[in-house]
Amino acid sequence: MLDYRPLPDAQRDVFHEYVTYAFRPEDGPPAYDPDEHDTPQSRLGAKRGLYPDGADEDTEPLCVCNHYWFDATVRGESHPTPGLSAVASPPEHRRGGHVRQLLEASLEEYRERAAHFSILWPFRYRFYHQYGWETTNRHVLLECDPDDLSFAGERLASDLTASTRYRQLEADEWETLAPVYETHAGRHDLTLERDGDWWRYRVFQRWTTDPFVYVWERDGEPAAYVAYTIEGDWGDRTMMVSDIGYVDLEAFLAVLSFCRDHDSQVNAVQVRLPVDTPLYDVAPAPDALEAEYQTGPMVRIVDVTRTLSALSYPDTDASVTLEVSDPLVDWNDGRFALTVDGGVGTCERVDGDGTSADVILDIATLSQLAVGSRSVAALERVDRLEAHESVLAVLEGLFPERPVYLGDGF
Repeated sequence: MLDYRPLPDAQRDVFHEYVTYAFRPEDGPPAYDPDEHDTPQSRLGAKRGLYPDGADEDTEPLCVCNHYWFDATVRGESHPTPGLSAVASPPEHRRGGHVRQLLEASLEEYRERAAHFSILWPFRYRFYHQYGWETTNRHVLLECDPDDLSFAGERLASDLTASTRYRQLEADEWETLAPVYETHAGRHDLTLERDGDWWRYRVFQRWTTDPFVYVWERDGEPAAYVAYTIEGDWGDRTMMVSDIGYVDLEAFLAVLSFCRDHDSQVNAVQVRLPVDTPLYDVAPAPDALEAEYQTGPMVRIVDVTRTLSALSYPDTDASVTLEVSDPLVDWNDGRFALTVDGGVGTCERVDGDGTSADVILDIATLSQLAVGSRSVAALERVDRLEAHESVLAVLEGLFPERPVYLGDGF
């Protein structure tokens, strides 16, 4: 039996060592410098370790992770959605099932905290998929010559110059951007609710180089912003956009125009955007923009009964039984009855009565249905769920597809 518990401050150097070895081994053995590494940014989240049973306070953990206590929008309403990150184990403790136990213990803690979903950015999709997490959304990674964005400035109204300006911001001015982010984030589900610490230490700071952050103001009001770093050597530089927000199409064009105006300094602009970005609708030659579609972060339901009871549903009356398989935790493994009355859902575990459930699926598939990232029809076509045709229509009515985009890294 292993012991899952908070990582003490005295072992922050161990956490740094484990995570650096896991994700940046090319840097060599890391030297922990409290002045450099013990920062407000590094202290975001709650660090946990898995220890041998009965280990004293000086025993190093077998593996570690970090939890962020987020709230995220799902189907138009806020839900407690912890973020899991920095899962790391040194080579001497691998292949012992420790990470699996760490993930299970993490879900138990999330459950105790009444969380509804868990999100993470995977180092490898199949690793976390085997434990029940599934892709939230895909995104577009655009990399183009700045001149490819020249159309943006051309489309902006010529009389805007007198009423608009770009202005660089410092971290203490983060509240200037909050209204823009709220409007921008409102277009998609699974966006995170940002607090002041997140703005200061994750938007205005990065792990290596802090970004420039500019706001675009229109008639004295913030309407767009962009955070970016310049990477590479002279003659081969890239403008790496780490965050972007805008309230309308004109504001989006203003951000693109701002990036284009760095053509004398950079050879390329790189930015990650939702798949439904308006970029391809406004670009006169969208086929000239080099873009790569990538899988993004992953999500899983923490507790089926609690989460499905808390979701918002269309204003309808329906009921289905779900046979769910969960490879990691037993409280999600079994049969559940979901009843929706006027859009209000109630879910409870039920015993099998010898008959087949209406729907058979795994926790990863159910998680995608719950957040709305895949439609019932799409999942049924690829054999991710099993149900009679009449039940599929009911299920589609309960879990309509939604625009989902989680862009924040953690």
